[in-house]
Amino acid sequence: MSHDDPVTEFDARFSDPSARATPWPDTLRVLRDAELYWLTTVRADGRPHVTPLIGVLHEDAAHFCTGPQEQKARNLDHDRRVTLTTGTNTWAKGLDVVVEGTAVQVTDRPALHALADAYVDKYGETWRFEVGDGAFGADERVAHVFRIEPSTIFAFAKDPHGQTRHRFTHPG
Repeated sequence: MSHDDPVTEFDARFSDPSARATPWPDTLRVLRDAELYWLTTVRADGRPHVTPLIGVLHEDAAHFCTGPQEQKARNLDHDRRVTLTTGTNTWAKGLDVVVEGTAVQVTDRPALHALADAYVDKYGETWRFEVGDGAFGADERVAHVFRIEPSTIFAFAKDPHGQTRHRFTHPG
């Protein structure tokens, strides 16, 4: 989230009395360190489509990529609203994070090079992407790259249980 820090709000209605708001840097750490994310997109008929994928946090923004023929890419062609989730998948420890926002395609060559490097830094050589014309790769092996422009990011702490909302305001 390459803009100002969000407005952070703690929701005591859904939290243990001893819980406190999750600080923004802790939420970013979970997004940065996650190995796997779940991306939800909206199908043309309005049904949700959920799929696991890898991704990177670059310049404090969540990024993912997808082939143009994949269901999530076809969904993004008509509706850019997405939800990205990650966390610990446990009840009483860790932090789960939910990012609600809009997927914005990244086509700038320097940005794509930086993101390709970020994938290698995080996942190793197995995930080395070549940068093509406005995407990773070329021809049949192309992947479109997206940044999530967040509207709200929720942090769900589990020890003690606490719900935090980080709200974003975007220019314009």
